[in-house]
Amino acid sequence: MSQPYIDQLFKGKVKQLGDPNAEKRINRQWETGMFKKPTEEKIWLSETGLIGDEVADKKNHGGPEKALFAYPTKHYDYWQREIEHTTMEVGGMGENLAIQNADEQSICIGDTYRYGETLIQVSQPRRPCWKPARRYNQIDLALRIQNSGLTGWYFRVLEEGYVTGNTYLELIERPYPQWSIEACNNVMYKQKDDLDLASQLASCELLAPNWKRTLEKRLEGKQSSDVKRVYGPNVRDE
Repeated sequence: MSQPYIDQLFKGKVKQLGDPNAEKRINRQWETGMFKKPTEEKIWLSETGLIGDEVADKKNHGGPEKALFAYPTKHYDYWQREIEHTTMEVGGMGENLAIQNADEQSICIGDTYRYGETLIQVSQPRRPCWKPARRYNQIDLALRIQNSGLTGWYFRVLEEGYVTGNTYLELIERPYPQWSIEACNNVMYKQKDDLDLASQLASCELLAPNWKRTLEKRLEGKQSSDVKRVYGPNVRDE
């Protein structure tokens, strides 16, 4: 098994973009923290994320279960071909950790790593939202990320401390090897009718609570719309 390597560490401030008077949704004013820049500094990683890194939508992003967002560097070759957007490069998905030697097939829920002075643990796959679509002017990009399985994943922080880029992650524990990020994405998006699998994943102790709630609603026969997550607010205005 290759040892995951943090190629670059990213952080950024919230930016406001777009035109508040625009008629089309894709051009309307919005704010995001996904425009992050690489840093070579040693940064304090708290339970809620990197000091100096900002989140715009605190209801759906950030917090203890989404303290760090990791995205494989190798995926950018795919996206540059897929959406023909030459400016999409490493850091372009809003990740904190640009990671090598790891992907959705090799990373599992509950994987616990020593990262610098800290201890971090995989909590959930990223559920792509509409903001990358706005950034790259691709209205269906969230769906394309979701369908491709190239979602990236989040870490929670078990022990705080200083971290940097250009360093390896040391695997300490892998309690759920059956629940790779790829397997979780398949249950969430591709195997929606398999309630047995949904039940098994929902019972995974170290899966983030919001994923558990979504799966539990499915088991109760409740269906929720992903339209706002995928296409953004005011979707009915067009």
